[in-house]
Amino acid sequence: MTERDETLAGARKALEAGDFERGFALVEPMLEGESEGEDEQALYIGAVAARYLKRYDVAASCLDRLGAVSPEYGRAWQEAGHLARARGNAAAAEQAYIRATQFNPALEASWRALSALQAADGRREPAQAALAQAQRIASLPRELLAVTHHLHEGRVARAEEICRHYLRRHPRDVEGMRLLAQIGVKLAVLDDAEFLLESAVTFAPDNIRLRLDYIDVLRRRQKFAQARDEAEALLARDPANPLFQSHLAVESMQTGDYDRAFALFDAILAKLPNDPATLTTRGHALKTTGRQDEAIASYRAAIAAKPDHGDAYNALANLKTYRFPDAELAAMRAQAARPGRTLMDRVYLSFALGKALEDRGAYEESFRHYEEGNRLKRAQTRYDADTMSAELARQREHCTADLFAAKAGAGHDAPDPIFILGLPRAGSTLLEQILSSHSQIDGTLELPNILSLAQHLRGRKAGQSQYPAILHDLPREKLEAFGRKFIDETRIHRQGAPFFIDKMPNNFRHIGLIHLILPNATIIDARRDPLDCCFSGFKQLFAEGQEFTYGLSEIGRYYADYVRLMEHWDRVLPGRVLRVDHEHVLDDLEGQTRRMLEHIGLPFEDACLEFHRTDRAVRTASSEQVRRPLNRSGQGAWRSYDLWLDELREALADCQRTS
Repeated sequence: MTERDETLAGARKALEAGDFERGFALVEPMLEGESEGEDEQALYIGAVAARYLKRYDVAASCLDRLGAVSPEYGRAWQEAGHLARARGNAAAAEQAYIRATQFNPALEASWRALSALQAADGRREPAQAALAQAQRIASLPRELLAVTHHLHEGRVARAEEICRHYLRRHPRDVEGMRLLAQIGVKLAVLDDAEFLLESAVTFAPDNIRLRLDYIDVLRRRQKFAQARDEAEALLARDPANPLFQSHLAVESMQTGDYDRAFALFDAILAKLPNDPATLTTRGHALKTTGRQDEAIASYRAAIAAKPDHGDAYNALANLKTYRFPDAELAAMRAQAARPGRTLMDRVYLSFALGKALEDRGAYEESFRHYEEGNRLKRAQTRYDADTMSAELARQREHCTADLFAAKAGAGHDAPDPIFILGLPRAGSTLLEQILSSHSQIDGTLELPNILSLAQHLRGRKAGQSQYPAILHDLPREKLEAFGRKFIDETRIHRQGAPFFIDKMPNNFRHIGLIHLILPNATIIDARRDPLDCCFSGFKQLFAEGQEFTYGLSEIGRYYADYVRLMEHWDRVLPGRVLRVDHEHVLDDLEGQTRRMLEHIGLPFEDACLEFHRTDRAVRTASSEQVRRPLNRSGQGAWRSYDLWLDELREALADCQRTS
């Protein structure tokens, strides 16, 4: 145990014994640093001790500093609630307890305090609901309570260890299964999470919390039809329930039934006209279907209802063609300066401010905001550039010309899939929009099926991946079955055309696997100038994944690794991949379109050149850009930020070209 750990342990014991003077004295030397060297546990103990000693200003200072470094620490918000109550500020206390239970729903004291405050204010229904939550937590086995605390305080490995130990003794405990599934989601082991929740729902079909989690995992696995069916069944239980309506609206969007989604959003907003989450999600649906003016109005209504709603500001920035007026810029700056914001609101506002200031030509300030947003996101991720480089090196090591020669003729012979892959923000959405304007090609989504198959082939042993070495051992019938399964599972996303597009960019890591299971599929590498591509990725806040984009060095290394791997595929599978440079498309749209169609084996159609007129849902960050005629607005955007890109340029040293 370190000296720090011993001091903190002594301070905790002092608090438990009611010796608050001693508890505070022990951590006081640790509170003397500012910002960078903040000790979160010392700040928390200091806040608790100072409150009991009635040194309220000192307690508030500790909590302010703690909130700056750990804005989603539930216990800190609970302590803020206790402090506000001690000072007689019931309204502030209630808001703090609400935040506490959002960030850690296992805080029984916060639920009980919240219930008491709401009951005292005559709000009987929410008070009873909060009390019910407190009673549910009190009834949990102590192991599962510990799992919940560990999970919501970022100690996922410890949460998993305790949860698995508990389930070995209680294998049919549905709350334990639900928590282990949540851990699986955190660790991106979605097939395990789905299996656990499917089993738990079978054991406890009336458990609404289980059913909602099950729907969420099905959506994450892009099993949209099944998720929609589960949401339909839930709504049938209580057709007027706004929560159930909201879930079905989202699942209807995912299956392309936007009319149903909009009807459900309208029903929710008729009851809850200022619900910011519904207004924002409705805005996303309007954006996806090309109704930009209505999307903007919906996002603005969400902000009017909740001025600190960072998600809606970021959604406006994500339209790419939207320009923030002065009043909205001032409002964003005011919200960004406000203490007590959630981590994600800080992230959303950082990226939105970066975009707003970029549009005004204030590049230095813009870069500071982009950099801050990326720093915050990077701290959330488990991404390691060395690990990724090693993973891609294994593809080069095992996916050899000898492997492909030995497996020649294997796989499922369907020519249907067109894989457009590469890096995000490389122009793949534009290529998809061009090709899906052809009468024989359906556009779909960034499908997860190949990534899921690769995950399956890795095996279950942590740190001992069998993939891609296992490709040498797979029999021909297995490769054919994997290819057939891909065609069957993706059929739900198609509209009946003989060809369809899978635009998952990360599939470039698995071209060897794709070739073995679908030897007649088309593979197109969407390539963009390194600095343009990487800096565009750095400026983009992705809905999920793409963790390599949240740092200039990280994204530069990833691009260089990508180029190295694509060169390998060209060597071992010559002619298999068609490279399409974004800059060449800008220079010669018709020529590059004809080249792609010839590679696929389809005749040219003029509609492909009128891609911006194609009426289809587009779900990526480029949705508004591909609804305009071809333009060069994003080309060379990095030049305005050149002074701050040395780290990126260094990472790209071996593969730079400039647009």
